[in-house]
Amino acid sequence: MNDGYDAGYGDGGPYELVGYDEYGRPVYRQADGRQTQQQYDPYGQQGGQTQQGHQGEQGYGYDPYATGGQQQPAYDPYGNGGGYGYDPYATGGHQQPAYDPYGQGAQGAQGAHPDGTGQQPRVTEQTAYIPEQPGHAPERTAHVPQQARPADDGRDDGAGSAPEYRTEQFAFVEEPDDDSEDVIDWLKFTENRTERREEARRRARSRIIALTVVFALVVAGGVGYLWYAGKLPGLSASDKGTGTTTAAGAQKRDVLVVHLHDTENGGTSTALLVDNATTKQGTTVLLPNSLALTAEDGTTTTLAKSVEDDGSEGTRTALDTVLGTDIEGTWRLDTPFLLTLVDLVGNIEVDTDTDVPDPDAKKKGEPPLVRKGEGQTLSGKMAVAYATHRGPGETQDAQLERFGQVLHGVLRKMTSDPDAATTTVQTLGQIIEPPLTDADLGTFLAGLSDRAKGGDHRTALLPVEEDGTLTAEASDSVVKDILGGTAKSPDRDAAVTVSVRNATGDKDNTEKARVVLLNGGFTFLEGGTAGSAESASEVVYADPAEKENAAEVAKTLGLPADAVTKGKISGNARVAVVLGQDYDPGSE
Repeated sequence: MNDGYDAGYGDGGPYELVGYDEYGRPVYRQADGRQTQQQYDPYGQQGGQTQQGHQGEQGYGYDPYATGGQQQPAYDPYGNGGGYGYDPYATGGHQQPAYDPYGQGAQGAQGAHPDGTGQQPRVTEQTAYIPEQPGHAPERTAHVPQQARPADDGRDDGAGSAPEYRTEQFAFVEEPDDDSEDVIDWLKFTENRTERREEARRRARSRIIALTVVFALVVAGGVGYLWYAGKLPGLSASDKGTGTTTAAGAQKRDVLVVHLHDTENGGTSTALLVDNATTKQGTTVLLPNSLALTAEDGTTTTLAKSVEDDGSEGTRTALDTVLGTDIEGTWRLDTPFLLTLVDLVGNIEVDTDTDVPDPDAKKKGEPPLVRKGEGQTLSGKMAVAYATHRGPGETQDAQLERFGQVLHGVLRKMTSDPDAATTTVQTLGQIIEPPLTDADLGTFLAGLSDRAKGGDHRTALLPVEEDGTLTAEASDSVVKDILGGTAKSPDRDAAVTVSVRNATGDKDNTEKARVVLLNGGFTFLEGGTAGSAESASEVVYADPAEKENAAEVAKTLGLPADAVTKGKISGNARVAVVLGQDYDPGSE
């Protein structure tokens, strides 16, 4: 603390320290009881360096705004005066001339207030220094109104009295910090813009992820559909009938087996009716009677013999084993029912490949019942005659092809309405073998009829080897692609192998004997044709253990028991047969 204040020097007598104001400045009291306070001296000119400008209130505090009293010349940086306490705003009293850059002289500066009386109030603005403290605004501006004193208030101020300022006259108004608000606004703008960018990035990432997921689902769905539809490249061979690629294990099929029984001439013809719901394709697969099957007792048999001996149930099971299929039922179609069915649908149209004689003709030379030609209209009787016809020297495959043509014609004329088709089946009056029902058969035929009318039905023959086993072509083109199964022919060694040499003079007898032997469950081997005819037939065995099998072969071919003899056999056959002129195919 300045000793001057403690000692109480200054005009008006000694001063007493009575306390501090709200800004921490000392407040003094004169001996007469009046209070004053230490004024802020921005130039550090505390006490003793200015003369008293007027009596009383000023004390030692430097007042840069004082307008009355005498004062030492202010500091003049330009050499116009000396001393301390330069007051650039002083307007009254005697003062050294201040620096006048415009050459007006000291009088102009002093003339504003000649005597300090009668002057107009002047409002000034003073900035009070407040030390910075944490949590407070850095600067406050005090607006100090300049009040005019009366001309005579009983106080002797000398040449000109300066207005009196008291603490209560200062009103501090906090000025908003525009710069701070601008900074805050800028920070908010920057933060908002950054958040918007981040949000945009997040939305972009979300869209990319969503698009990726959708694309993956579309690709997976497309691949799944192609796999299910059997159109995925590399899964299977091309379907020659439809031009599409099918995958056997991925398709849904309904399969029925139909056996045509010729009640007039004997014999059977078998076909599989296939409705592929995946590829929208219907197929009739013709099965040769020589197809080798495994009988219920484990022995090797043929399809024809299985139908005769094992019946519908045993044959269906044997076919599932050989072809790897899942046949859902058996439709036994005797020739009288086929005749009625064709008449019910209103005749059929067939491209016939041969003339078929009328079986009821009483004499030769009568017109054929069925004529060869395209688009022939067949009635029920004509359809049965054509489906069962096998000309001289023809294999059974030719007769099977005609049977397939008739079935295709019936499907094209069948109604596509399941209820109406069921009524047609019921009208036939035949007994449907369980587990198949009239409704099941009617619905199935209606579906195939819709395929046939739309051009999505075809007929395929299952090719087999001479011994009745499946060929490689059959395994790929029919069993795998159409039936969706896996070929598994019986082991050749399980059946008795019979070699046949034709010495009858009739080439057709070789084929007839082959069919008979295959139907009898034997494996047929071609032994060739003799250069000259022989009168008697022979059945030879080499191993005594094969004597019984040889006797069975003779019986199957209709040869007498004394035709069996022991002898030498060439090749891999277990029994060898030489057909002589005594061989009668009609006695089989």
